[in-house]
Amino acid sequence: MKSRRVRRRAFSIAVAAALTGVAACSAGGSGGSGGTDRADARAVNRAGPVAALRSAAKSTSGADSARIRSTTMGSLLSMTTRGSLAWDGGITGTVTITCTGGSTAELMRRLGTTSMQARYLPDAYYARMSDTFAAQTGGRHWIRYGYDDLAALPGGSGGLLKDQMQNTTPDKAVQMLLASGDVRKVGEEKADGQATTHYAGTVRVARLAGRSSGLTASQVAALRKQLTQAGVGTETVDVWVNDRDLLVKKTEKAETATGTMTQTAHYSDYGVKADARRPPAGDTADFRTLLKRRGASGPAS
Repeated sequence: MKSRRVRRRAFSIAVAAALTGVAACSAGGSGGSGGTDRADARAVNRAGPVAALRSAAKSTSGADSARIRSTTMGSLLSMTTRGSLAWDGGITGTVTITCTGGSTAELMRRLGTTSMQARYLPDAYYARMSDTFAAQTGGRHWIRYGYDDLAALPGGSGGLLKDQMQNTTPDKAVQMLLASGDVRKVGEEKADGQATTHYAGTVRVARLAGRSSGLTASQVAALRKQLTQAGVGTETVDVWVNDRDLLVKKTEKAETATGTMTQTAHYSDYGVKADARRPPAGDTADFRTLLKRRGASGPAS
């Protein structure tokens, strides 16, 4: 019985960790609303990479929503994500997550789930689980993760989850490059069939600073906190920006507390409608309640 309780608790935590990967690589696109006009964008690019990325951060943030196609690879979890998200006033939308490898994916596979739908709402996100999981939760298929309840996760990971789910937006990769002080223009390249400008740099958490990046002290502090909580010391970031100053693609590679993690995200259809319906209460189990029932309301021992 004890091993079963531990397994159930670990599964809830694993799902939360899986969904965090979505926030880390979420949203973005090509075309749609937002961005400067093409002549202004070309002028900005000629002014240098820092000025160009400032414009890209502003345009991408202001676009409010997009379709996402992303891949995350790591020892803890490898997965693909597809869907649409909005980030005006918090992350909202619906995506499908497919686990393809890693230790967390194996745990989820044993409990009958390799692909799930996730819905993001202002106060919480919801994960649609398998019939196997529902059999262990009174027939309820959905898990509700209230952002204010995520601190129940062990090892300080709860704070990271909450920050990422509520505050991570597609322009964060651009902000990290700006704060790194190490931004270079790689060149003009094709990405997802579009003409783009490729920028790259190395983010060293200990050296993050506003400098001439245009970021506020609070933005830099938030980036440093997020990376530090994830156990990241150094991360390489590449972004591809189109002539509307919108992110088309980004890649990140970092050494984290759980090993090497790489993420690639492709963005399309900025301004697309992205919403999510709250699942039926009768088919929803609350994450915090599940932990309490398993005797795991505090950090795992």
